[in-house]
Amino acid sequence: MTNTSTPVVLVTGTSTGIGLSTAVALAGAGWTTIATMRDLGKADALRSAASEAGVALDIRSLDVTDHDDVISTIDAVIAEHGHLDAVINNAGAGALGTIEAMGLDRVRAAMEVNFFGVVDVTKTALPHLRASRGRLVTVTSVGGVVGQPFNEVYCAAKFAVEGFMESLHPVMKNLGVAVSVVEPGPVMTEFVANSDADREALVTGADDDYLPAIDSYLARTRQAFAPGNAQTPDDVAAVILSTLTSDDPAFRVQTSAAATAFTAIKLADLDGSAVTGLTAGWVATA
Repeated sequence: MTNTSTPVVLVTGTSTGIGLSTAVALAGAGWTTIATMRDLGKADALRSAASEAGVALDIRSLDVTDHDDVISTIDAVIAEHGHLDAVINNAGAGALGTIEAMGLDRVRAAMEVNFFGVVDVTKTALPHLRASRGRLVTVTSVGGVVGQPFNEVYCAAKFAVEGFMESLHPVMKNLGVAVSVVEPGPVMTEFVANSDADREALVTGADDDYLPAIDSYLARTRQAFAPGNAQTPDDVAAVILSTLTSDDPAFRVQTSAAATAFTAIKLADLDGSAVTGLTAGWVATA
């Protein structure tokens, strides 16, 4: 990056989790941090975290599925700061469920936030990132590499993001912009606390034939997200900061050794049998 003034970064989806921790970490590392979220009514946790860390954040509303909002937000950042040095695409939403029981409106909504929102923010920011020779970091998931049961729509969106960014990477490298994707594995969330609600959502509208596989999947996922197995949002934020500030960042970055081992199964799996053999065990009923 060529700017000698304080670098400016825009982060999407900062009301909770990875986005919240990333915004605070970047501000602590000296970045002017534009922390955005769809609903500013949910900003209290971010404000509290920033106050506890002793950092200042510029918190703004941004709905990544609203094209006009994306344009006006990035235009305002440029008008106020004169440059934009990095974007962290983090905003996203889960879409747990079996496709047979999921309405297409829900499928489209998940694609809007998880894929088209990333595309729109990226497209709008790229002229400014080229001017600053900046960085574009997108939080995907190990689910952007390995398709996972009952996450058909979520994984499809993350696969699309990975393909989009992988295709964009060499073009932007020629133009001075470093493009990376960061792939977390399980991160401590409210999954275990909400597991009953997740089961209810999964079985709603599903044929009874699905129930044994659903319970097998949820049991495996509870274990994966348990303390000691899952990372914290702060762990992931540290990897994002390291990627953002690296002299020569990799395109694909996993956030833990477990995530690296998991994605390696797919990346070395030429015929697909290793991945499908692995995930079949997640829904085994005998």
